[in-house]
Amino acid sequence: MEPMFRVSEVYFIRPDALEALHNSTFKSVLSWYYSILLEESPAKFHIAKVIEIPSDVRFDDDIESLWWYHDSLEKTFLSLWKEVRGEGIKFNEFLKRYRYSERSFLDLKIAIARKILGKCSFCEWRCGVDRTKGYVGRCRLETNSYVHSWFLHIGEEAPLVPSGTIFYGSCNFRCVFCQNWDISQEHPFGGIEVDAKNIAVMQKELTRNGARNINHVGGEPTPNIHNILESLKYLDINIAQLWNSNFYMSIESMKLLIHVIDIWLPDFKYGNNECAYRLSKITRYIDIVGRNHRIAIEWGDMIIRHLVLPNHIECCSKPVLRWIAENLPKDRVLVNIMDQYRPEYKAYEYRDIARRPKREELEEVYSYADSLGILWREISR
Repeated sequence: MEPMFRVSEVYFIRPDALEALHNSTFKSVLSWYYSILLEESPAKFHIAKVIEIPSDVRFDDDIESLWWYHDSLEKTFLSLWKEVRGEGIKFNEFLKRYRYSERSFLDLKIAIARKILGKCSFCEWRCGVDRTKGYVGRCRLETNSYVHSWFLHIGEEAPLVPSGTIFYGSCNFRCVFCQNWDISQEHPFGGIEVDAKNIAVMQKELTRNGARNINHVGGEPTPNIHNILESLKYLDINIAQLWNSNFYMSIESMKLLIHVIDIWLPDFKYGNNECAYRLSKITRYIDIVGRNHRIAIEWGDMIIRHLVLPNHIECCSKPVLRWIAENLPKDRVLVNIMDQYRPEYKAYEYRDIARRPKREELEEVYSYADSLGILWREISR
């Protein structure tokens, strides 16, 4: 399949992105990601593709049966992933040792995702609508996905640049300050309608042009899990998969993703449920996002993004940083304390966030992160 349009060429790479290849902190904290990037270890989706499912598994079985088989194969995945890491097996060697299975662990995940689509619970809104029949829930999406742009992003964190970024339309949040409001809220279907094979073509093209990773973002990638998983079935190249998300996924989605995502790039926006509801119209924020952070760190590397909002230092920034310090292994997480907030979309309707953060506010957040021993300075500079 020919690409629908060509990815833009990158004529330069930021100096700090080049330096990041040799940064000891990045290589230590993001060890799995760097093993794919520098040592050519197979990305996790390739491991999932060689694990054969039992011959008696039928993809049209009820979803409870499919989940039982899925969960029973996790030990097999863990054993093979441990072998890859322990022996330092490179991608080409991996393909010589193991063959892709005609009916693989990845195929099982795709089958489960398609069943979930019929009663959607990809995110914790759990709308329960049958998207295969045209009904829509919070994300307003049916079966196909909408990609608004895909390109080599040079504005991400240094270890990720150039990042092969795919911007999916629509979102399950309603952030009043969204800086991508045009694709997440106002015109979620304004991009190109794509299926799994189209997404695979995009990933191949981005990789050929020098991407260090495939960055699934938006909007929000979560409503597109079925197509993203299936795209990996058609991907024969080795590239780290990155999940750039608001992290409001359901536990079912986490179970589908943990065996194929190599590096997580979650937002941790709020330090309490009240601010989350007021500014993003989201319920149970801390419980759900916190749970997913705890799960994700056991299954790959992580860079957490926290955008500092004006007047939200005590209620959000400090509690978020404290939560990270108390709940996650600090030597395995990088935190990007982001200072680029600006009032966008409907932010001017909310007096507390109708300005940029002051330098004193930012310095207070930085000092607090230092006091907690959080790794943030190199990734946030």
